[in-house]
Amino acid sequence: MERVRNVVILGSGCAGNTAAIYTARASLNPLVLIGHEPGGQLSITTLVENFPGFPEGIDGPVLVDNMKKQAEHFGAEYRSGRVVAADLSRRPFTLTVHDSSTDETFTVETRTLIVASGASARWVGVEGEQKLIGYGVSSCATCDGWAYRGKKIMVVGGGDSAMEEANFLTRYGSEVALVHRRDTFRASKIMLDRARANPKIKFVTNTVVEEVFDVSKGFVTHVRLRNLNTGEAWQQDVDGFFVAIGHIPNTTPFTGQLDLDADGYIVSHGGARTNITGVFHAGDVQDRVYRQAITAAGAGCMAAIEAERFLEAEGH
Repeated sequence: MERVRNVVILGSGCAGNTAAIYTARASLNPLVLIGHEPGGQLSITTLVENFPGFPEGIDGPVLVDNMKKQAEHFGAEYRSGRVVAADLSRRPFTLTVHDSSTDETFTVETRTLIVASGASARWVGVEGEQKLIGYGVSSCATCDGWAYRGKKIMVVGGGDSAMEEANFLTRYGSEVALVHRRDTFRASKIMLDRARANPKIKFVTNTVVEEVFDVSKGFVTHVRLRNLNTGEAWQQDVDGFFVAIGHIPNTTPFTGQLDLDADGYIVSHGGARTNITGVFHAGDVQDRVYRQAITAAGAGCMAAIEAERFLEAEGH
């Protein structure tokens, strides 16, 4: 591996792969650090119907894998690992990377950096939830839905992700309860209408989850719910508990260096630029409004062009 890279891209989702395609075609030999979620959010999405060029839709994992292959075709290098520390105080920037597959830690130096590390699932934060992840608690319907054939499933959330998860899980579950703390939804009309039209989905509104059981048994058996209007609390049997309430941007290594908002999203300084010269952003790590595959791809393109022009001005 080169001692100092021209471009390092953090993340292998739609934004990162698009940035890799553009920088590779510009002969910048980018290194893509795959991150802890290979393929990003597209890798846990089923049918993508709104990405231009696919009249019948395309499976998310297939789309993101095609992007990776395209980037590799032009010379992009992919390596497993995620950044655990970064020194952005001087150039070349120094990144400390941990590869969990080998438990190896290594450093990378780079003249420019594109942060496309995405965002990770946000959890409800109630008793029992964390201890039962992988034992009935999940944030990925496409990963784990198959395990709940003919069983009772619950989805928590009120946005497009929650509607998509609930609809997908009706392929497996005997019933799907969709729990939301309000009676209005952030979801788009088409996604909400689709969920409401599904006879297997039951909406449980103005309601919160208070606890997930049963840690003592080692798997999910039921949850305790409470109606926020009446105060009524009750227990409901459930086998699979899926959380779809948003994400947390993966920017922890850059705290105190990059400008971040109160929720940890990168603050843009125009185009794809950050507050640090030579560092650029792309995708869900900065976008808290649109959060679509096509906008992530556009952001990856922007970041790549910014990096290319920056390096060209420096004579690289």
